[in-house]
Amino acid sequence: MAGLVVGALGALVYVIAMESGLSGLLAALLGLATMVLVTGGLHEDGLADFCDMLGTRGDIEARLAVMRDSRIGCYGVLGLGFSVAIKAAAIVDLGTPDLVAAALVSAHIASRGVLPLVMRSFSLARTDGLGVSAGRPTSNGARLSLGLALLLMALAIGPGAAIVAMIAALVAAFLVAEAGGRLIGGYTGDVLGAAQQLAELAVLINLVAMS
Repeated sequence: MAGLVVGALGALVYVIAMESGLSGLLAALLGLATMVLVTGGLHEDGLADFCDMLGTRGDIEARLAVMRDSRIGCYGVLGLGFSVAIKAAAIVDLGTPDLVAAALVSAHIASRGVLPLVMRSFSLARTDGLGVSAGRPTSNGARLSLGLALLLMALAIGPGAAIVAMIAALVAAFLVAEAGGRLIGGYTGDVLGAAQQLAELAVLINLVAMS
């Protein structure tokens, strides 16, 4: 439901910008900026920290320390830059406001709907932080999250496209979580943030490919 609200607000700003005669790229960036402002950049911060961790040499403790560092490194800057650029390009490629609105809503719903399953499938990397405070979803909760996300996506983009997009989101999120498990022994709040961002990207790219 949070994804529905965030995606809808971004879509609304995009549509208003397009109706005001702005270019597709400018409208896309305004929509993306709106969604970042609404969420406080929480997941984007996780993506940046995750990317910095990927570029860190050393043991698990060194990687965890980098993820906790409030400063952003080269890998984090590149990760965020490419993420925003790819999202904007996908929105421009989708073209029409109705397709963009459906895609943004679906991408944000799917990318959050898969997170409880990720949290059920992997262990926590440490005993404190946002990942711990978020709690551990129940099996029923994880299934409900996926089911509700799929239902809302089906209403937005149709059942067939929703299933394919959800698979793309799951693959992307689990690849991120698997990397977290291999490199730091599990997931943290930053890993979940990165999983959300990569799942969102996967859905947008998937919908562009199918449009």
